[in-house]
Amino acid sequence: MTTTATTPLPTLGAAMPARMLETYRDWLIEGRRDLELQDFFKADVLNGDWKPLAAEIRKQLDGHKGRLGIHGPFWGFSIATVDPEVRQIVRKRMMQALDVCEEIGATQMVVHSPFTTWDYNNFDNRPGYLEDAFAQVHAALDDVVARAEQVGVTLVIENIEDIDPRWRVRLAESFASERVRVSIDTGHAHYAHGSTGAPPVDYYVVAAGNMLEHVHLQDADGYADRHWVPGEGTVRWPSVFRALSALSSNPRLIIEIRDHSRILDAVEFLTKAGLVR
Repeated sequence: MTTTATTPLPTLGAAMPARMLETYRDWLIEGRRDLELQDFFKADVLNGDWKPLAAEIRKQLDGHKGRLGIHGPFWGFSIATVDPEVRQIVRKRMMQALDVCEEIGATQMVVHSPFTTWDYNNFDNRPGYLEDAFAQVHAALDDVVARAEQVGVTLVIENIEDIDPRWRVRLAESFASERVRVSIDTGHAHYAHGSTGAPPVDYYVVAAGNMLEHVHLQDADGYADRHWVPGEGTVRWPSVFRALSALSSNPRLIIEIRDHSRILDAVEFLTKAGLVR
């Protein structure tokens, strides 16, 4: 993806629950926009009969040519859990989510980073801390990654509390799989920058390089995870998009805001800024 005079501006997509598809269907289809569905990270949905919802999604997306993904499960666990019984739950939830991906034709799933603020201050406090964390993630996800390779779904690891943006890149690379890559959430990165001493958002993009295949675009104030419409917070959007323009990995640029009724407000702000279409 580049934004030079000879190449088009990147195309925005959006994250939303399936109930919003009717509202944005024409916008998604006419613009060939990427979509991330936000229904399938909940345990009650994954444990229930989600097939009717999947059928409705396929119906609503008839004619959609953009790339489709889902937000994977994350509530209640870390993918680096040390508890072997919890690890079984992690594996189960991820496999359930991959079932969904197969059913609806999704090719990407967002997974939350396991790295915390505590980790940042303690990685050098004990030899092997980082290596042990990697081993715990592999114990939970190796089978999941093998399944993702079989069904053509890429897991993208999203920063949550991450202070050092390079950890997730190293973790993704440790799988040696084309089906494990990196995601950036701009608001999470801006929170970490403002509240925990992390670098600014564009540094996260640079650190990820062409391992970056997914971006959540949301604005924040550097204090909390706001999920505001871009323009309402203090993220330095021109620097973020300059960093993105250097990449060739063509990451999905996904508006992820709390108020789904304002997705087009977010699009308008970034479009008027000359950053996207």
